[in-house]
Parts: sequence; C-alpha cells; structure tokens
Amino acid sequence: MSESLATVSYIGATILFILCLGGLSNQETARRGNLYGVIGMTIAVLATIFGPHVTSAGLPWIIAAMVIGSGIGIYAARVVQMTQMPELVALMHSMVGLAAMLVGYANYIDPAAAANLSSAEKAIHEMEMYIGVLIGAVTFSGSVIAFGKLSGKIGGKPVLLPGRHFLNLLGLLVVIYFGREFLHAATIAEGMTPMIVMTVIALLFGIHMVMAIGGADMPVVVSMLNSYSGWAAAATGFMLSNDLLIVTGALVGSSGAILSYIMCSAMNRHFISVIAGGFGGDGGTPAPTGGGAQPAGEVSPILAAETAELLREAKNVIIVPGYGMAVAQAQHTVYEITKFLREKGVNVRFGIHPVAGRMPGHMNVLLAEAKVPYDVVFEMDELNDDFPQTDVAMVIGANDIVNPAAQDDPASPIAGMPVLEVWKAKTSIVMKRSMASGYAGVDNPLFYKDNNRMLFGDAKKMLDEVLLVLKA
Repeated sequence: MSESLATVSYIGATILFILCLGGLSNQETARRGNLYGVIGMTIAVLATIFGPHVTSAGLPWIIAAMVIGSGIGIYAARVVQMTQMPELVALMHSMVGLAAMLVGYANYIDPAAAANLSSAEKAIHEMEMYIGVLIGAVTFSGSVIAFGKLSGKIGGKPVLLPGRHFLNLLGLLVVIYFGREFLHAATIAEGMTPMIVMTVIALLFGIHMVMAIGGADMPVVVSMLNSYSGWAAAATGFMLSNDLLIVTGALVGSSGAILSYIMCSAMNRHFISVIAGGFGGDGGTPAPTGGGAQPAGEVSPILAAETAELLREAKNVIIVPGYGMAVAQAQHTVYEITKFLREKGVNVRFGIHPVAGRMPGHMNVLLAEAKVPYDVVFEMDELNDDFPQTDVAMVIGANDIVNPAAQDDPASPIAGMPVLEVWKAKTSIVMKRSMASGYAGVDNPLFYKDNNRMLFGDAKKMLDEVLLVLKA
C-alpha cells in the first residue's frame, strides 16, 4: 500500500471514529455508532499492516500477535458477565497504558528512530517518549488498581498515606529533574537510568492515586482512566509519527475528560477533590455515626405480593435501577414486569442517574441487553419533576443516587449531589438485601420515610415473585 493510500485510509478511519462518538451520544444510535467504530478500526489496522512502514519480515509476527489478541478478545467478550464490564473496561485501559510504555522504551533504544534528526528535533522526540512513558505508566498501574477495586479483589476503602500530597509533589519534582537528565543524556545507556526511575515513580503514583480514591468515586475513576488511556495513545502516535493514533488518542482523551466532568457534576464533586481521594470509604457497610444527621424511625417492610398489587393498581411507575440489579442479574425480569405493566396500560419509565452502577452508562447497557425499549429510559433531569405525579417509584439495588440527605442535610458527605427524588412519589419501594449503606458509606433517610416500603431479599428472586403474582 502506498503512502498516499494509507493516508487516505487514515482520514477515512478518523471520520468514522468521529461518527462513532456522535452515535454513542444517544441510545437509539449507539449500535450504529459502534458499527462505525468497528469499521474505522478495521480500516486503520489494515492500512497500518499493509502500509509502507511494515516490512515483509515483520508481517508474520504482527499477524500472529493479532490472531492471539483477537482470540483473547473474543473469549473475553463471550465469558465476561455484564456485572464484570466495569473491571473489564479498567483492564482494557491498563493495556493501553502498558502499550504506551513498551512503545516508548522500544522507540528509545531503536537507533533508526532518531536517525537524521537535528538536535532540536531529537530533543522534541525524546520529550515525546518521556511524557508518553510517564502517562502510560500512570494509566497502567492506576487501571490495574481500579480493576482490583471494581472486581472486589481490593477493598473500596481509600488508603490515605500521611503527607500524601507532599509525596505526590516530591514525586513530580523528581520526575521533572530526571526528565532534564534524560534529555541531556549523551548515550542510550545513560538515558535508561532516568527513564527507569521516572517509570517506577509513575507506576507508584498511579497506584497511590487510585488507592486513595474511595468507592463512591469509582465511576469518575473509570472515565478518568479512559481519558488517560486516550492521551497515552496520542503520545504513542507522536512517538511513532502516526497521525491516526494522535487524532484517535486526542478524541478518546478529550471525550473522557468531558465525561469525567459530567460525572463530577452529577456527584457535586470537583475533579481535584476526586484525585485527592478519601470519599466513599465505607461502601457497603452500615454508615458510621457523626458526619451529618442520622436517620431516625422504623422501616416498613413489604412483601412481593403486596408490591405486585401496588404496581397493578398504579397508573404511573418509575423504576430506578442500581448496581444491585446488575449483581442479581435481574434486568430480564425487570423487562418482563415492564412489558406486562405496559400492556395493561401502565405508564412505566426508567430513571437513570449519571453515576448509577460502577461505570458511566452501566445501567443503560444492562437495560438495552434486556431489550427494554429506549423510549422509556430517561436521564435524571428528565424525570425528577414527575415524581410527585408518580404512583410507585421502585428502586432496584440503588442507594446513594436516591438519598434525600443530599438535599436535606448540609453536613452529609454527599450534600449537594443531584439525586433522583423518589421520596416525592405517592409510594416508594426500595429493593435491598439488607439495611447496609451504599457505596458512599452514607446511611439513607429514605428507608425511614412514611411513604417508603422496603422489599428485602435478592432482587431477581423478589422480582420473579412479583411477576408471578402479577400474571396470576
């Protein structure tokens, strides 16, 4: 393939990637957006393999690597459960970071990479490698820790080292100092020492940064690492002088940064506060005393049969799904209930909070998998004003995103966080296994409100019982 044809292929792939991002902005066009992305990536890979920069001697190695990688990807796509998607995404981000690190080192020790470059061009190229390895190392280690936290292999409680901000500043100064030493190295052997020291510090920083972030901020962490992986890919593009990698990395990096901003706004958190860490330390446990007014009163349990009767008599129903629905794999039963109620003339809608689940869009993906119609799935802002006219608001495995303390208790750790106002419905039903707090480690006054009922038990089992009563 000639240089000009490869360039045209890259331009076409870039356009398809932009169309892909545009399609993913809406549920109805997401499938088409994914298709654009797949076609664009196929064109990009083929243009690279058969382009002028790949020799015939290296082609068999590249094809072998692609076959192995594709096999692993196909296997993962088949066996990974929807509940494991957040950790899978984090793992994929780590692979991008690792690739950036390896490309940076390979590019540095390759004599041909800096051949025929002037001293200024050589300095710029070495700076690209240094920064690329730095971003890649932070992305790799941070994503590995995020994978551990999301999969439960590492606890969600933040690990806050004494003087952690001073340690981060000290690490930054050391990285800058060794960056200077790297640029002034006379030989490759001399430059390897500062490169290795920087890599170790970057890896430690990635571990420290994500370990200090509590469970409640994990959706932001996922989108943040998504952004980092994009910038790592862009840095790799600069190292390899590959325009498509630069553009694609910039698209991913910028979109991930915007998504992180949206996530932070949805949680009333500042991005710097998330990076500083510490919030959401006791997720999944009863909330500690102090740090805001504690709820008072008694909960009102409800049975599955009583829940079915309330749904049968309702005219307007809003369902708020959360991570508990994903864990219980209850989305298919939710769809059956929704289908039955809609056939009986009940107006059933879904309210999705931007940070519901463990990654952006987690609940939307689960509902789409269960064939829930797109036109009954709404964002939080589209539904919040409708709760006073709603007969039943049903919360399935969600907690923090329906917590009235965010509005009523200025001392609460989640004060100011936008939430779905389910307590304004005539009756709210919360489905939970126990009275444990949510991922933010904050108790929920909703449980004790007079119009709230608690349906305890496994979400799928309880919903199966509700569906059975409804059809009877």
